[in-house]
Amino acid sequence: MAQLTGSQPILILPKGTTRYVGKEAQRMNIIAGRILAETIRTTLGPKGMDKMLVDSLGDIVVTNDGVTILKEMDIAHPAAKMLVEVAKTQEDEVGDGTTTAVIITGELLKKAEELLEMGVHPTIIVQGYREAAKKAQEILDSIAINARDRGTLLKVAMTAMTGKGAEKARESLAELVVDAILQVEDNGEIDKDNINIHRILGGSIDDSMIVNGIAIDKGRADHAMPKRVENAKIALLKYPIEVKELETDAKIRLTDPSQMQAFIEQEEQMIKEMVQKIIDSGANVLFCQKGIDDLALHYLSREGIYALKRVRKSDMQRLERATGARLVTNIEDLTEEDLGEAGVVYEKKIFDELLTFVEDCRDPKALSIILRGSTRQVAEEVERAIEDAIGVVSATVEDEKVVAGGGAPEVEIAKRLKDYSESISGREQLAVAAFAEALEVVPKTLAENAGLDSIDTLVDLRAAHEESPYMGLDVFKGEVVDMKEAGVLEPHRVKRQAIQSAAEAAEMILRIDDMIAAKGFEVSKKESEGGGMEGMGGMPPM
Repeated sequence: MAQLTGSQPILILPKGTTRYVGKEAQRMNIIAGRILAETIRTTLGPKGMDKMLVDSLGDIVVTNDGVTILKEMDIAHPAAKMLVEVAKTQEDEVGDGTTTAVIITGELLKKAEELLEMGVHPTIIVQGYREAAKKAQEILDSIAINARDRGTLLKVAMTAMTGKGAEKARESLAELVVDAILQVEDNGEIDKDNINIHRILGGSIDDSMIVNGIAIDKGRADHAMPKRVENAKIALLKYPIEVKELETDAKIRLTDPSQMQAFIEQEEQMIKEMVQKIIDSGANVLFCQKGIDDLALHYLSREGIYALKRVRKSDMQRLERATGARLVTNIEDLTEEDLGEAGVVYEKKIFDELLTFVEDCRDPKALSIILRGSTRQVAEEVERAIEDAIGVVSATVEDEKVVAGGGAPEVEIAKRLKDYSESISGREQLAVAAFAEALEVVPKTLAENAGLDSIDTLVDLRAAHEESPYMGLDVFKGEVVDMKEAGVLEPHRVKRQAIQSAAEAAEMILRIDDMIAAKGFEVSKKESEGGGMEGMGGMPPM
């Protein structure tokens, strides 16, 4: 970047820096966003296709989960990275709807490009999009259905899993998810971290089960310990049961063998006293976050105490929530009041994994789900489907609001937004109308992925919405049906977040008119002219 003063150029930026200004920068960013949206568009809906992703080490991921695809892809283009952030936000906030959010963003950018070519200023488009997004949220609120009964939660969970790898067992898995959510709910709030998912190979998806307590992927610390303990009194220790090393370097000079013997005996006595503290508390099961000395294990085994060492912090927190125990930092403070309770604690091997089960807890506010799958890829895809279902059921329980699926909300919002746009004067009217058309990409994509004619489907949907706002596309029958009656329901929060995130991401990209890229960031001429995916600003061809 240089400025000319007379005949002498003045360099402001270092050599090798690339600068894209005005329409060139806007076009380049819009194309990057559209390409990314097109990449995952075919995964949307019950009949969406899967993507196979292979990393540099040869590890394979097969999925149709939008955020997983975007995370696994090696994306370098800054505008494309913004869409990845949209998907991540959607995943963190709701747990589902990531593909919807990204393809709406891509379609908003496509419509904005058409308006830019008509001579509409980006600021006008952004203002129109902002008004449209606000109005869309109001319309969405008006068509939401208030419900959080068990039947509704099961329908929401099954809708989230339809089209995923877990679809064939969605009824049984939906039962697991709903049971888990209702169990860990605490005063209307749900912490998804309190549901721990263990993925174990072997068996079929139908062998998956819920544990009325916690499963930990560790066996007993010593084989001499009992394999099963009934009426467990559980102690949780953050304190290591071993002789502490000095924090500073020190030397001990022994001048007599008897001194050495006394030194060893003193260490043994310290360990004995620690074990005695555990015995005195009345505990017969011990979970220790730190290490346990071999001698301590011997004494614990002799007393018939079941112990695990080096248990993860997250597992310790779940054990607190499930058993009612208190995590003790100093072993000197351990008392009977700190102990938790469980009906049974036992060790069991499933396939080739050794687990410890803490079951029959009185009112566990944390629990585990054991997922089975014939291969690693199958088990991972089932886990992703379960996580999506947990997210949507949690959102439904907390908000007590759902909307119809099958593209019904998008068609209804688009219909009312078009009517609203006619009441707006100025060029913002064009942007609001474009926003409405962009939302229709969801039902169009559902139809395309099901092998149906998207134009005919959209015409039928628009006509049906003159009668009811709940009419959506049943991709299995290829017909427009009442989604509320069909039981295809999604959380209100999923749609709300998807529309909001898409609008904000599109606004951010459209406001960029100058792009200064460091050395090494290149965009091919082919792409800047609107073609292909090659040279996508450092983004490898996908």
